[in-house]
Amino acid sequence: MQPLLPVHGNRRLCLRQVLDAVRYVCRTDCQWRALPAGFPAWTAVYYYFRRWHPVVWARLNEALNRADRLAADRAATPSLVCVDSQSVQLALRIFEHRGTDGGKHVNGRKRQIITDVEGRIFACYVHAANGHDGTAAALGLLPKRPVWGQRLVTVLTDNGYRGGFAAHLQALGLRHELASRPPSVRGFVPVAKRWVVEHTFAWLACFRRLAVDYEFTPASHQAWLLIANSTRCLNRICPN
Repeated sequence: MQPLLPVHGNRRLCLRQVLDAVRYVCRTDCQWRALPAGFPAWTAVYYYFRRWHPVVWARLNEALNRADRLAADRAATPSLVCVDSQSVQLALRIFEHRGTDGGKHVNGRKRQIITDVEGRIFACYVHAANGHDGTAAALGLLPKRPVWGQRLVTVLTDNGYRGGFAAHLQALGLRHELASRPPSVRGFVPVAKRWVVEHTFAWLACFRRLAVDYEFTPASHQAWLLIANSTRCLNRICPN
């Protein structure tokens, strides 16, 4: 990760400690001012968190995804990805980009993610919960073919992404496939290749910063999603 971090001439802090402090906040959801004494000053950690957003966090996330896939004997980039959304409660006293998901009765925001078939997050987008999945995905999640999408061929979604999003994928030269539970079946049914995105949403709850959206801006919540995914990749690449 070190070559990917921007280096400033007058820097005195150890960037390894800064990264560890940011990951600590993501995992425990402690307040910035409550960082333990073993980390750098919270003002410095917050400064780097804001300065590195969004370019550096996205760059680190993509590099760790590639390294994790190579360690698993896969190609560096996926040829098939899954897209899904999850509505999350927004903290009190925050009104920016707030909406109500009428289907799930959640007053807050909706986070959409793109994962490979093993659940790694390659892209994410956060918006008000009353936004339509397909429209928001076409505008913010996958507006164009990404850098890591040279091998990308197929995008799996549920029925909420039919119509405009399917036409958008066709314009990008990608194939759209529906993978959803049969309408005659009740309860949880694992859908082949697409259940992993639900698994990803489940382990996001292990990062307390993401259990509730505490951010004033959707962009900050997107950064925490990438940091959580980077932490998961690091735990697999370097388990010790």
